Amino acid sequence: MTKVKICGITNLDDALAACDAGADALGFVLAEEAKARNRYIAMEDAQAILAQLPPFVTTVAVTVNEDFTRLANLLTYFDMVQLHGEEPPGTVPLGHLAIKAFRLGPDFRLSDMVEHDTRAWLLDAFVPDARGGTGKICDWEVAKQAKGLGRPLILAGGLTPENVAEAVGRVQPYAVDTSGGVEASPGKKDHERIRTFIKHVRETSVA
Repeated sequence: MTKVKICGITNLDDALAACDAGADALGFVLAEEAKARNRYIAMEDAQAILAQLPPFVTTVAVTVNEDFTRLANLLTYFDMVQLHGEEPPGTVPLGHLAIKAFRLGPDFRLSDMVEHDTRAWLLDAFVPDARGGTGKICDWEVAKQAKGLGRPLILAGGLTPENVAEAVGRVQPYAVDTSGGVEASPGKKDHERIRTFIKHVRETSVA
């Protein structure tokens, strides 16, 4: 069954709505560059939300080029960290607590992924000067190749309630990740779109 991560959580209302809709994971973007799209959340605000979430929902701190000390600290609050920058292999010694994100830019190679011994790999579309949340669709054919490398694959990049069923059917990833695709406005989720997104994933997934 394909898992669902709702990313770019900025408030408790959206977090609880995603949980109620059946989201498996929530992403909190702690990288300040996300302020440009209103998806940044300060650590203290994220902590307040974490304290009110139901059990069995995985929480993910989305970071960009943080050092090990900072990442280790985040793992005292979050279940996992997502590395969305140019982090070198081995950044997190406890790789089973990390997700490494890759953007399918002109220099991307599938061999780059296997160098990162993390719990899962995330594939996103490439847009210059923007890391994630761009609304651009990832190359699903490359994603299918990456799926064969033997690590759980999380598919991101421009996924919406309108196209996620096709994406799951074609790629059959371990999980899908969306942020802007279920927004009412930058930083605020549309709860009906969250429910529809998850419904379409569940209907398309094979147990």
